[in-house]
This record gives sequence, C-alpha cells and structure tokens, in this order.
Amino acid sequence: MKKLLSAMFLLILVFSMSACSSSGAGGDEKGFVGIAMPTKSSERWVSDGKYMKDEFEKLGYKVDLQYAEDVVENQVSQIENMITKGVDILVIASIDGESLTNVLDKAAKQDISVISYDRLIKKTEHVSYYATFDNFKVGVLQGSYIEEKLGLKDGKGPFNIELFAGSPDDNNAYFFFDGAMSVLQPYIDSGKLVVKSGQTEFEQAATLRWDGATAQSRMDNLLSSNYSSDRVDAVLSPYDGISIGILSSLKGVGYGDGSQPLPVVTGQDAELASVKSIIAGEQTQTVFKDTRELAKKAVEMAEAVLEGEEAEVNDTETYDNGEKVVPAYLLDPVSVDQSNYKEVLVDSGYYKEEELK
Repeated sequence: MKKLLSAMFLLILVFSMSACSSSGAGGDEKGFVGIAMPTKSSERWVSDGKYMKDEFEKLGYKVDLQYAEDVVENQVSQIENMITKGVDILVIASIDGESLTNVLDKAAKQDISVISYDRLIKKTEHVSYYATFDNFKVGVLQGSYIEEKLGLKDGKGPFNIELFAGSPDDNNAYFFFDGAMSVLQPYIDSGKLVVKSGQTEFEQAATLRWDGATAQSRMDNLLSSNYSSDRVDAVLSPYDGISIGILSSLKGVGYGDGSQPLPVVTGQDAELASVKSIIAGEQTQTVFKDTRELAKKAVEMAEAVLEGEEAEVNDTETYDNGEKVVPAYLLDPVSVDQSNYKEVLVDSGYYKEEELK
C-alpha cells in the first residue's frame, strides 16, 4: 500500500511539473524574439520598442529588447548576445545599415531569421523582410507642405530656403531627401526657391546621427554666412529633433519675435516637443508615422516567418540592400500641422490632450 501511494505521489508530482512547464511563465513557449533598437534618445524609438515588446508578449513570445544608444559596436554586441541566448528571430532597427553583415552571418548559421525594422539593413542577404513607412512619400509630404505654404504653385516667389537631410548611414535619409527634392527641385531650377548657401546636395545637407545639436550648429553657420541682410523663408527639415535644433538657431538671431516671423519648418515623427512647438506656432509641420501600426506589422511578419509562412508585403521592387531586393510592407505617413493635429494625434489615442499642454 505504501509503495502504491508513493507511486501515485510521484505521478502527481511529475504531472504537476509538466503542467507548470506547459503553461509557461512569461510565454517562452511560442518562441524567443530579440529586438535591437538604435537609441533611447529619440522618443519614437522608445515607443517602437515598447509597442513591439507588448505585441509579442500578448501573443506569448519571450522578448529581449535592447537599445544601443547610437553606438554601432553596442548594437553589434547586443545582437551577438541575443544569438548566444538562443533567440528564434531578430527584429532590428539599425544604427548603421551597413555595419551588421558579419553578425547577421552568425545569426544565419544558427537559422535565426531577421526582420529589418524601419531602417533597411544593407550588404547582407540574411534579411527576410522589411517593415517601414513609404519613405519617399514622407519627403514628398514635407516638400509639398513648403510648396503649399509659400504659394509656389500660384507663382509666388522668389523665397529663400535652406535644406537639411538625415544621417548618411541611414538608408531612409536618402528617400526622405529625394522625395522632398522631387517637389522642390523644379522651383530651385526656376529661381522661385533660392538656396543662398548653395548647399543643395544630400552630402552637404546631411546630419550625422540625426543630431539636433549638429543641425543647430550648421544653421548658425548658414545664418551668419548668408542671411545678415536677408531672411530665410523656409527650412526643409527631415526629422523633429533636427527641427528643434534649427528653431533654436533661428530664435537665437531674432526670428519669431513678432517683427521677424519664423520660416516654414518641416519635421517628422510627431515627437511630443515638436507637436507642442507646432501648437505654439513655432515648428510648422511634422510627418506622423504611427509606430503602433508599424510595430504590429513587424510582429505579424515575424510570426509568419516563425510559422514557416510568407509574410504580407506590398513592395517587392524598391528596397535593394546591395545583396537582394528585400520584400517590404510600406505604411502611409500623414502630414500634421495646427489644422489637423487633434484629429490625427489626439482622436487616434496616440497622445492625450493633456500631454500637449
């Protein structure tokens, strides 16, 4: 009888341990996902990481989320650690799109798939899919906003404009700039827009690491060298952090004090500081990219890969990374200014109204 009871106890114990294991704590049963984000210094990357982590965990995945603070070596090391930990898939928003070839070779040897997130990873065949926004359209929205606000279609001008571009190690920066210039270049060619600095090429306008302080310093130099007796009427800025730096420079020499209105200044990402600036009548426009939707799309892609299926894409031609054309899903960006920020940002739940005060 004692032997029978002991055997029953052991069976119950084994069953209980098995049940605990299968129910899981924290959901590592479906798989293990590594998310590599570039930095916490930009509000949008913090949001992207949070949204993705939440979405994966809702579906029962274990998640390792890391930020590299815009140091390429940090990101490579973090990805190597994720590989060592045994992740099943990597979702990567790269700092430098050309710096990950070797570490992704290591991932491929472990059969770890890769989703390129918002920034295209280049010079490697080991990228399954690319989730991003229509980056050329982002630039078109910025250029078109300047066109509309200055009345260029109506023949008004000439106006003075200065051009800023994003970081040269981010493939998206070229799409943003090319999209904007597809609208602005004809007006520059006709003389309706004048770039007094003469700096019209991407390389001249580029802002390494999208740094606002770098943009502010360049704007200081542009103003002192070219606008001692003239005013700048518009500034093409590709990103809100750059826009804030540009505005600081402009306000430092008297723009925005009433007698000298601020120029039209574009932006991107609808970061909180810039939305407040738009409401206050300083920055003029931003381009909203709903990172909640992008995170969901990246999660859908990753889950399809992990289940051995093909992910939904809507672009199979645009994004050549030097080794392959990476199939992509492009989401639509939205232009935001004082006229529609409530509808686009508050009504959608992206921001609460009290956050914008």
